[in-house]
Amino acid sequence: MGGGRTKRGGRKERLALRAAKPLIDPCPPGQAGGRYRPLDEDELRQIFQTALDLLAKLGMGEVPERLRKDLLAAGAQPADGDRVAFPEELVKSAIDQAAKTFTFHGREDKRSIVVGGDRVYFGTGGAAVQTLDLGSGLYRPSTLEDLHNFTRMQDVLQNVSWFTRCCVATDVPDTFDLDVNTVYALLKNTTKPVATSFTLPEHVAPIVGMLDIAAGGPGEFARRPFLKAHISPVISPLRYGEDAVGVVYECIRHNIPMSCITAAQAGATAPATLAGFLAQSLAETLASLVMVHAIRPGFPMIFSNWPLVIDLRTGAFSGGGGETAVLNAASAQLTNWLGLPSGVASSMTDAKAIDAQAGVEKGITSLAAALAGGNLIYESSGMTASLLGASFEAFVLDDEMHSMTYRALRGIEVTPDTLAFEAICEAVLGEGHFLGGQNTYQAMERDYFYPSLADRDEPRTWAQNGARNAWDRARERAVEILESHRPVYLSQTQDRAIRDQFNIL
Repeated sequence: MGGGRTKRGGRKERLALRAAKPLIDPCPPGQAGGRYRPLDEDELRQIFQTALDLLAKLGMGEVPERLRKDLLAAGAQPADGDRVAFPEELVKSAIDQAAKTFTFHGREDKRSIVVGGDRVYFGTGGAAVQTLDLGSGLYRPSTLEDLHNFTRMQDVLQNVSWFTRCCVATDVPDTFDLDVNTVYALLKNTTKPVATSFTLPEHVAPIVGMLDIAAGGPGEFARRPFLKAHISPVISPLRYGEDAVGVVYECIRHNIPMSCITAAQAGATAPATLAGFLAQSLAETLASLVMVHAIRPGFPMIFSNWPLVIDLRTGAFSGGGGETAVLNAASAQLTNWLGLPSGVASSMTDAKAIDAQAGVEKGITSLAAALAGGNLIYESSGMTASLLGASFEAFVLDDEMHSMTYRALRGIEVTPDTLAFEAICEAVLGEGHFLGGQNTYQAMERDYFYPSLADRDEPRTWAQNGARNAWDRARERAVEILESHRPVYLSQTQDRAIRDQFNIL
């Protein structure tokens, strides 16, 4: 039975081959989520109706005059003081006419992803002001060099499906230069879909000029936008932010897709009760959707309802924990129930070191968000220290964690072949085991993920190999990537044209 199979080569050779490049990826990005439903149908309706009631009764405050005119023209109503109320039919119309799916382009077509439906993708976000230094293992202020390094490192990580700047270059004080150099770092170091933020509305148009250079000429970026904007146009509780609203107008004018982010904090800017928090946060993100609808119906917008939690004992932000896990899962479920492209924020550990706390908090929160079907899961790679820090080691460890999550989402395929009736009969009546069987070889390639960082050696071998921990292995991998991967994604002509127009540092 097994004679022909021994010719496949030794076990070490087979393992080395599969570690180098799996013949079949058992857990690619874009797996289907939605099987975890923390809310039942009646609870979904109650939360949605409370959100509608809040918008109809309280509406939104501090509405910029330009937006007020557009909202009233779309069917909103004046409310107490200077507030603007949203009748239920206006909100439902905005939902009905919203973009349900759209392509988030990469500069390379093969890196584009389709946002919406039930597909789950991990990516990045955040504005860390500190970086966990690879050399010292301690935190220091983040720099522009760090941003370039993070961008080119994630370029090789297959489970980072899009890249938003994960840290703020604290050594660039001028806000326009900061916005410009942030986008330049993205253009230079990756061709994945990317995202950034704009400090002020007037920064958008000139930066689109830079994007056009990378896209091939005037107007080319708008034709196929490969960058989206992260904007927080709503300030909790229930009011607009003027500068951010101005950025929304500019992004729509230049055809830049948006993630409109609501980032309320339970017990501080939103109710401490989880249901009340979800109702207010949903209302606020719906207010962003109505705003976009009033400006240009159907414009691509990620419904980014990010429930954030504070430790009520101290008032400190907390990115890990069971409350964060269930709130973000519920947010994804609510958004998907409404048929909108969902964005949530998970895998934001409060740990400073890359340790057991980091693993627990990242694993629980990111898995819950993925199982609930969050289309885009932000902050899910590299973020530490309650979003104050970013870590190169965490990036590579999180990438491996996401493979395991995608494998869990993929589930179990039940077919005549996978039920293995004949293989069971053959083993029972033959050699009494499944080692070396054709069915086993096929399953090995198709059904199992083999980590490169997680340690599966027995204790004696582990000790002989230096008794290294996950942080050690991740640091070595991060250093290896940074030393070897130096992409050139801008031609000399493009780079010169950008430098002629902008202060590239």
